[in-house]
Amino acid sequence: MGTELRRLREAAGLKATEAAGLLGVTSVQISQIESGIAGVSEQRVRRLAANYACADTDLIEALVAMTTDRTRGWWEDYRGVLPSAYQDLAELDHHATFRHDVAVIHVPGLFQTEDYARALFSYMNPEFPPPEVELRVAHRMRRKVVIEDPDPMPYETVIHEAALRISVAGRSAMRAQLRRILEMSEAEHVTVRVVPFALDDFAGAGSTMVYLGGAVPRLDTVVRDAPHGTAFVDSEAQLEHFRKLFGRVRAESLPPERSRDLIHQLSQDL
Repeated sequence: MGTELRRLREAAGLKATEAAGLLGVTSVQISQIESGIAGVSEQRVRRLAANYACADTDLIEALVAMTTDRTRGWWEDYRGVLPSAYQDLAELDHHATFRHDVAVIHVPGLFQTEDYARALFSYMNPEFPPPEVELRVAHRMRRKVVIEDPDPMPYETVIHEAALRISVAGRSAMRAQLRRILEMSEAEHVTVRVVPFALDDFAGAGSTMVYLGGAVPRLDTVVRDAPHGTAFVDSEAQLEHFRKLFGRVRAESLPPERSRDLIHQLSQDL
């Protein structure tokens, strides 16, 4: 919310000191609101939006809703135990209106079995002690609630055949992993597509992403792996780029039925 309020102020051509004067507060308070250090009331959000001449009522209502959200979800159990990015990711999932994934090397996290996730976290460098591995595995398993809950969010993923063939765990674990994907692909709210090795002219190997829908498109967020952790992307230009990228990769993938057939065949081959 702070980021969006800053963007609205900058779009209005106002400095923090000018915005503070219109609201009757100090520039330090404006800075604290925009950086997320200080909370802000519904009344102030509406006054700021009016001062910034924002006419996007859907965006304003979405921001107002954030002021009253006091959700303390299951991810709070891991606060102070795992890095903050883990809580951020879980909370993003919780608030998302939909999720689109592109997976090229590894099976999407929401589909991973315990054995598969454990093999991934055990391979980290530097290595995690076993208790740290188990904490991360448990967190990843709990994140699945967003597609396993009685009221799940719509989820669509495009998985490259490489991610299905790379033996992250042993044969038995990989068979179970492929079965898990097949089971979830049958759910009405889940769509699974595969990009096969046989596809000509596919240069999208760098397209790995998680795209989460916000209450309005402007509040969408893209999550990407970065060299030193997780990167969150939310600028309008970048969001439009990733929307188009997902659409292109999806268009080049196999339809759901043929994707299931391929996954089944890979499972049989194991």
